[in-house]
Order: sequence, then C-alpha cells, then structure tokens
Amino acid sequence: MTDSVRLAMWSGPRNISTALMRSWENRPDTRVVDEPLYAYYLEQTGLNHPAREEVIAAGEPSWERVVVELTAPGDGVYYQKHMTHHLIPQLPRDWIPQLTNVLLIRDPAEVVASYVRSRADVVAEDIGLVQQTELYDQLGPSTPVIDAADFLGAPESYLRWLCSYVGVEFLPAMLSWPPGPRDSDGVWAPHWYDAVIASTSFEPYRPREISLEGAALEAAERSRPHYERLHAVRVVL
Repeated sequence: MTDSVRLAMWSGPRNISTALMRSWENRPDTRVVDEPLYAYYLEQTGLNHPAREEVIAAGEPSWERVVVELTAPGDGVYYQKHMTHHLIPQLPRDWIPQLTNVLLIRDPAEVVASYVRSRADVVAEDIGLVQQTELYDQLGPSTPVIDAADFLGAPESYLRWLCSYVGVEFLPAMLSWPPGPRDSDGVWAPHWYDAVIASTSFEPYRPREISLEGAALEAAERSRPHYERLHAVRVVL
C-alpha cells in the first residue's frame, strides 16, 4: 500500500466521472477535485458553456497554479476528475505523467445524445475522445482504459481493480453514497449533475436507442475511430 496517491481520471463529458468522484469521496482517506482546468479552458477558448462566468469566477484560470496544486505531494488519496477536452493545444502536458492516470471512455453516440440536452452546439473535440487518444499516445500503452458500460456491469469488480492498481484497499463504502449535492461539486453542477445528485449508487448500464443528425451525428462519427481504438485496449474483467 502507498501513503500518497494522485489519481487522475481522464474522461469526456456525460460519462460516469461524477459518480466515480462520489464513490472515491465516500472514502475517509480521499479528497476530490472537480474539473480543476475548467475555468482555464473557458477563459482561453471563449466558449459559451452554461454558467460560463460563474465557472471562471469560482475557478483558477491560471493553468500553472492548477498544475502546482494537482502535482503537490500530500497524504492519502487525491482523486482528480478531469475532462480531456480541457487539454487545449496551448496547455502543456508534460506534468501529466507525474499523476497516476486512467482513461474513462463511453460510446460517443451516447455521449453526444446526452451532451446536447445541456448544450446544443457540439463538435468532436467537445466530447474528449480525440484528446483521449492523444493522451494515451503520450502516456503509453500501459495506461489503463475503462469503458463506462463495462464498469456499470460490474462496479465492485472494477473498483477493486482500480484500488489494487493505485495501491489502496478497496472499501465497500465506495459502492454507495448519500444523495444530494457536495461542496466539492463545481458551480456548474445545477446544469449538468441532476442525475448524480439524485443518485445513491452506480446505475446499471442500459443500452439506449439513439438518433442523431447534423452536427451531433458528425461529432459522434468523428469520435468513433478514437473510441474504437481505446475500446480495443480497455481493461476487461
């Protein structure tokens, strides 16, 4: 076992990343951070996301300060929920290997169908799979990839695997949590987190009938090869 773990979970939006943050936050030895690069991303890109000004005001727009905090030594487990679309080209990535990194993927059609319910405009780079393959290439083939559908089919097995991978004991408390918001949630939670705020555990995976068109369909189709590449090397238990 190790005394200090900085676990960076790199996901796209509309995945189970917030539920996983709940799971790890339910451990007594773990602190969490919710999308620490979001303010920097919005300020740099000028994109119009829900609660844009509130996110920038509440967050840290300096990537250098964010990285110092993310990589600082500390005790216990530091669970970092990251969005890979925040890795814009001008953001250096040489600090990322200092963390224990895991990629969390989800079928892009499912991601896009969920994403456009909160933000109508979408391109492939918004859902993060393009950047996930870049990150996988940077970090190397030993980087674990977990598919959300697999995880939801066997959450205890995958949590046990994750705990073993980072060198901490699995705790049954990771499988359920009290409903409601958390102080650790980003200020964007009212726009994106309705389901997880009401949740008390991981919901079983349910295939969905999805119909996309226009820009949404193009975003999903452009993301598909990146998803299939990572899906082929995912952790299978």
